[in-house]
Amino acid sequence: MAESTPKSKFRVPRRIRQLLRIGVLIFIFEYLVIPPISTAGHDVRKLANINPVLVIVAVLCEVAAIAAYAELTRTVFTPHAPKRSQILRVNMSTLALSHIVPGGTATGGALAYRMYSQLGVPGTTNAFGLAAQGSGSAVVLNILFWLALVISIPLRGFNPLYGFAALAGVFLLLAFFGTVALITRGQRRADAWLRKFAQHAPGLSPDRVSLLLSRVSERIILLTSNRRTLWASLEWAAANWLLDAACLWVFLWAFGHPISPIDLMVAYGLANILAVIPLTPGGLGVVEGVLIPTIVGFGVPLSQASLAVIAYRLFNFWLPIPIGGLAYLSMGRGKPKLPAVAAD
Repeated sequence: MAESTPKSKFRVPRRIRQLLRIGVLIFIFEYLVIPPISTAGHDVRKLANINPVLVIVAVLCEVAAIAAYAELTRTVFTPHAPKRSQILRVNMSTLALSHIVPGGTATGGALAYRMYSQLGVPGTTNAFGLAAQGSGSAVVLNILFWLALVISIPLRGFNPLYGFAALAGVFLLLAFFGTVALITRGQRRADAWLRKFAQHAPGLSPDRVSLLLSRVSERIILLTSNRRTLWASLEWAAANWLLDAACLWVFLWAFGHPISPIDLMVAYGLANILAVIPLTPGGLGVVEGVLIPTIVGFGVPLSQASLAVIAYRLFNFWLPIPIGGLAYLSMGRGKPKLPAVAAD
């Protein structure tokens, strides 16, 4: 009897995937980014009327948002958190990388894991902390977006994009809380499934996978049972998003046309939820292409909305790239390279 050859899964060649990403990026810039920017270019004289005090306040809001994210990292790494200065430099390094490569979140996460391992963070704490930081932060963003929608829809009406973003948030929350419940309450069943999978996967040890699951479960129980740590992480995640949104809101104010904070949170949440789709590095083009027309829909003139979003993205997206590069270089000077620790 002839052996049946396993069917190979069809995979799009890497070069074609890269071309598709470039095509999507060109489309976004051609139809969503360039028209508002060119319109703003005809009204650059408004820059002369910008309030410099408000610009300083906006920049301070962005700095505070970055500091809040560093505190979130420190909280989820407790009790193995490095120094605040080290966390800040690692976060800036990974932020810079995620802003220059497509699908940069995954690449930035890998860099963060390596750098925190070199700083002596145990492997299980490292992996769980980074996962909890990213997924927990996304959950908080969706909650803020939903709260803004609940208030805004009766006043402003419904937009189909709102429903798409809210539905994406539902799936995110189901996946997040489902995973937590499976690992903690259904640990025995999850352990059996993973051990069976590890038996047929080359290079995986069922005992090691079981041990890893047990330690991740312990970390989740530790975080959820310590209400002070749990609430602190949620508060820092919310502070990060709200301060970053405040930077945009103050820039709109600086250009002479502030909007309701609720309207701002709807536009901000919508843009950042849609930017999760890994089309461009850091949502480049997607954020601008969603923010500008949404803010215009809330009554802000196109030129002012465009200038405010461009100024916001200068400090939110572009400036962290060189700063993060310098932060990465500073981590390698005068510090011995510590060995990575695989587990607690």
